[in-house]
Amino acid sequence: MELGMIGLGRMGANMVRRLMRAGMRCVVHNRTRDAVDSLVREGAVDAGSPAGIVRAMKTPRHVWLMVPAAAVDGTLDEMAAVLEPGDTLIDGGNSHYQDDLARAERLGKRGIHYVDCGVSGGVFGLERGYCLMVGGQADVVTRLRAVFEALAPGVAAAPATPGRTAGTSTAERGWLHCGPHGAGHFVKMVHNAIEYGMMAAYAEGFNLLRHAGAGRESREADAETTPLRHPEHYRYDFALGDVAELWRRGSVIPSWLLDLTAQALANDQTLETFSGRVSDSGEGRWTIAAANDLGVPVYVLAAALFERFASRGESEFQDRLLSALRWQFGGHAEKQKS
Repeated sequence: MELGMIGLGRMGANMVRRLMRAGMRCVVHNRTRDAVDSLVREGAVDAGSPAGIVRAMKTPRHVWLMVPAAAVDGTLDEMAAVLEPGDTLIDGGNSHYQDDLARAERLGKRGIHYVDCGVSGGVFGLERGYCLMVGGQADVVTRLRAVFEALAPGVAAAPATPGRTAGTSTAERGWLHCGPHGAGHFVKMVHNAIEYGMMAAYAEGFNLLRHAGAGRESREADAETTPLRHPEHYRYDFALGDVAELWRRGSVIPSWLLDLTAQALANDQTLETFSGRVSDSGEGRWTIAAANDLGVPVYVLAAALFERFASRGESEFQDRLLSALRWQFGGHAEKQKS
């Protein structure tokens, strides 16, 4: 089998490498040459342009897009103009599932199939494999099975779940046909929102550990700050990296994110190289919107998203207003940082 890949960034290039390791012919294109040249040296075919992918592949063609969400529609339209009926376009980026519905309809009028595929695995996917959440027509997904099998981690990535019958689903192999158009990106959307929540939980917990020695610090008494009632209760100095390493072994909160937390703290226990400005790529917002439409409470996911907004300074005005109100009703002057 062969696959065309447009977009050779942090994930796209390594996905091509993993596919080629499985013996698949890959035809590639990227806006910049370095990534293309590197993969050509490893055995990929340089398409030269999106249209060149069509000339370099046999029908029915399968072309995977790993481009930013904002570039998907333009790339789809460019490819739709040169592809033929029966060909398939796969969007592996973090697109909104509602956009998938419109794209599938638009491409369907040309006889071109559309598959949405949420991809999780990040920069480690080359070795670990990629978790794939797939949406689209069942027969088209079946045709792409070899691609998904090559990219996915396989059954050895996790121990079998007790009580679950082996072989009943491709989920145990690391990929799943989640449903019709949009289903793959819907599942990936919720996956990323959960990721926000898990990351926030680790961050808050380790921050609490970091402040557990506040009782050893002298504090000037003033009317604007509630004093630490029992400073003798908070005289700890935890080695955060050691705690992370400890929790990786035998606790009930291990995860790959905890592994990465331990790695980050091993590199720099104070994390001084980071400013604390945390971006969000959209999936958290879309999840909250879907929860609102469906009337489903998602307290943790919403709080984790709002924390990201605050980290970027989006709460500065409301914080200033809170301070202004305290001054207005009680004459409370702001306490400056020491």
